[in-house]
Amino acid sequence: MKTLGRRIALGVAAAMTGIFVFVAAGAAFAPHGLHLTNVPTPNTRSDGVAPAAKLSPELQQIVWAQGSTKLENPSTLTSYYGYDNDTLNAAGLPKMVPTPALPNPNMEAHKTEPDKNTYLVFKHGLGGPDSSYDYGTHFLFQGHEGGPADPASGPGNLSYITRINLDADAAHRVTLYPTTASNGKPLITIDGSTWDPWAKKLLFTTENQNGPTYAADASWPSTIDDISGSIGRGGYEGIQNDSDGNLWIDEDIGSPTNKPAPAVSAKFPNSFVFRFVPKSPSDLTHGKLEALQVLNDSKQPITFASQSPHQSPDQIALHTYGKVFKTNWVTVHDTAVDGTTSFNANLAAKAANATPFKRPENGLFRPGSHFREYYFDETGDTNAASTENDCCGGWGSVFKITQSDPSADSGHLTIFYKADAAHAAFDNIAFLSDDQVTFVQDQGEGLHGVEGFDSGFVFDVNKDYSDSANQPVRWLAQGRDPSATLDAANGGFGKNDQDNEITGTTVSNGDPRPGGILGAKIPHLFKDGWRFFYTQQHGDNPTYEVIPSSRTHGEPDD
Repeated sequence: MKTLGRRIALGVAAAMTGIFVFVAAGAAFAPHGLHLTNVPTPNTRSDGVAPAAKLSPELQQIVWAQGSTKLENPSTLTSYYGYDNDTLNAAGLPKMVPTPALPNPNMEAHKTEPDKNTYLVFKHGLGGPDSSYDYGTHFLFQGHEGGPADPASGPGNLSYITRINLDADAAHRVTLYPTTASNGKPLITIDGSTWDPWAKKLLFTTENQNGPTYAADASWPSTIDDISGSIGRGGYEGIQNDSDGNLWIDEDIGSPTNKPAPAVSAKFPNSFVFRFVPKSPSDLTHGKLEALQVLNDSKQPITFASQSPHQSPDQIALHTYGKVFKTNWVTVHDTAVDGTTSFNANLAAKAANATPFKRPENGLFRPGSHFREYYFDETGDTNAASTENDCCGGWGSVFKITQSDPSADSGHLTIFYKADAAHAAFDNIAFLSDDQVTFVQDQGEGLHGVEGFDSGFVFDVNKDYSDSANQPVRWLAQGRDPSATLDAANGGFGKNDQDNEITGTTVSNGDPRPGGILGAKIPHLFKDGWRFFYTQQHGDNPTYEVIPSSRTHGEPDD
């Protein structure tokens, strides 16, 4: 057994509630948020060039796992953290570099793209495949967004869940969870994740309109259930609890078609913000699914139809600074009335006259707001040619929902930030303190060639971003690793994405109790166990922890 004293954690504190014991660890840091130096420019795209990432000098990063990290318990589907076993070499190992380097889809293994990170700390550990090994107490969970096609022609591509054991040695660093749900069906590609402390389950979304949401045990071996009979099936990505045990879900499926002329590459707003209100917080199989409805100045719902015309008045108004909109939650499914058969949540939201947006991806409650302020991003059209970029959310946006309490039936919506070309296509979100929030980009290859590679930005929620003098601080200018550069030069070899993407951004102290859900406590980053993780998808697929640099702590005098 390993010695737990070998952990990198610098301090340990414990408190017990029920069966969970939370352990906090970390290094000292200023309690009122970060003071970061702006990285002035993003990295730019150039054929065959793999630039290194640039971080604010107060920060540095370490790799906990990457695609070539071997799983401690491989399966026929996968043997390594970020590669499937679909293309093997003579030794039976997945090809991580195409040989020969030709644009042939059979020349390298499929890359699995670990996605949203959920960080948890359990004093008594979670067990693992090696019953004689002590896996420690600090864990990072991910679902994987990429995978090979399901040979049974299921609703999506095959995928899996991994757990990075942050206290473990190299041989036990990454554990593969079961690849089949309790109903016997294989898991499909996963995007979002969170921990529900009332149900004591990890929740994983699939960003697939026909795919399920999974509820999984954190301990190993895990039982993984399909809960789409209550929550529905939608293009779900971000998922987050509030203090009443409700689930807030952001849908991202985009629109399969562009708006008609004169629009150019402008997509229909086609995805919703949902709230699932369970009958009991510990039971996610019964309850009501609601969708956010926004009312315009005439007190009429802003709907898919009202936003369908090119540059519609409703869509322009939603993206206008200073406008305040009344919101309601409308029920789209109730298990007490409609039963527990899986249903299409997107179609149900449209039928209920809920309000769609241009690809909401992730959202969080502002710490210290008592779950009365919810921020979510809208990724937009991710196309420099969209004629709705400047007026209607084509570049993306950040919205804020304000309510009297998290279960309130109504509230208000305002736009917090209207994105521009230099700050387009936000995806993941994490609060660094009570008033600092980071959004990271997912622009896609199309915008990378125009605006540069993706970046991570820090916003101050107290600032007025309608004033162009106020600009977010860039803390990360992502580069491109050689594997992604090679993929980009060859169209992804037919089955892999190309440029790198920032995803899985999370700041957490890992508290698994109800009082530890994101938004319940004000983060004190790098202190009292608060840690900062993200994953660089595509290419080598490393998962990083962001840590303070020597500049943050200061250097001794000469």
